[in-house]
Amino acid sequence: MDKLRQLLQEALDENLIRLIISGSRDKEKAEKITVRPVMKKGKLQFQETLYRNRQVFHKTYDKKELPEAVTGWMQDVFRQLELDTETCHATALVGKRGTVTVKKKQRQEKQDSSALSHNRKKNYILKEGTPVPFLTELGVMTPEGKVVNSHYDKFRQINRFLEFVEDVLPALPKDRPLTIIDFGCGKSYLTFAMYYDLRILKGYDVRMTGLDLKREVIEKCNELAGSFHYDQLQFLQGDIAEYNGVDRADMVVTLHACDTATDLALAKAVQWKAKVILSVPCCQHQLNREIDCSLLQPVFRYGIIRERTAALFTDGMRAELLRSMGYQVQLLEFIDMEHTPKNILIRGVYGKGAGQRTEEYEKLRAFLGAEPLLARLLDEMKENDGEKDV
Repeated sequence: MDKLRQLLQEALDENLIRLIISGSRDKEKAEKITVRPVMKKGKLQFQETLYRNRQVFHKTYDKKELPEAVTGWMQDVFRQLELDTETCHATALVGKRGTVTVKKKQRQEKQDSSALSHNRKKNYILKEGTPVPFLTELGVMTPEGKVVNSHYDKFRQINRFLEFVEDVLPALPKDRPLTIIDFGCGKSYLTFAMYYDLRILKGYDVRMTGLDLKREVIEKCNELAGSFHYDQLQFLQGDIAEYNGVDRADMVVTLHACDTATDLALAKAVQWKAKVILSVPCCQHQLNREIDCSLLQPVFRYGIIRERTAALFTDGMRAELLRSMGYQVQLLEFIDMEHTPKNILIRGVYGKGAGQRTEEYEKLRAFLGAEPLLARLLDEMKENDGEKDV
């Protein structure tokens, strides 16, 4: 195991891309293990993910501890190890008699800059090499501004989202402070990114609020915002349907709000006549349960077809409903399908939509025998407005 231990001591740093341990000899102990680098409070550590009996277990090591842990797993349970860094690819195989064969191959410079760098030379809004405080604290960057390999997809996702935001900046008011609400903000990578880009880099007078149900997440986000002195960024615990913290919002963001939570967020945006809506829906279960269309039954007997079709119909109908309320709507690819299937972004800009539901939409609704919750919420909104007028 000495050669394997030496390999690990050399390879375990922020340049690690992936480490996979497989070929279990005892699946009751573990079926597979993966390891990735993470930054915690500016310190490089390594997170082990162990798979056993359809459960996942996590443990964190420093660089000194991990080689011994990995060699122990290889001695007792596993037959194979595969390791990739920016500069090399290596494998280790354990034979029947316990002998260990280690093979290491250096990568050519050309391969490193194209296949493994994930388009790092792209002109991102948040630059690699320039330290961004919240990205360092969230483990995406090192204190020197280097993007941690295991978080590069997240880094690209953040920059991709900021590109969508920059596209709609001309639609936002310029004569007063901007109010932005992020519904279902979660760990708030993108909330922090928006604030940093708009207020810190571009100097916009912006007030931002993130809302989420999880108290511990909200507490952590408020702690981070305070440590960065982001005085116009706050996080609140609460339900989207019950939120009445502002009378007006200029931009409403909802990223991966589950199922009908997206409908609730979109309805709030319409109620405020928000100038911009940016929504990446998630887990569209409602139509999956409710669609009642005999003509589709031959393909809907296959669950995966029903699920994916229902998700696409849900987002398409949401887009049409927003158009009926005066929004110009686009459905865009948010991030590559290889990273997540939840990659459709609904982008709405107020003022150029149809203004009413079309005959084609009504025919589609009748054909499916169902429509998103957003339709009922908008109808209720119109009824309430009508009562106020009277």
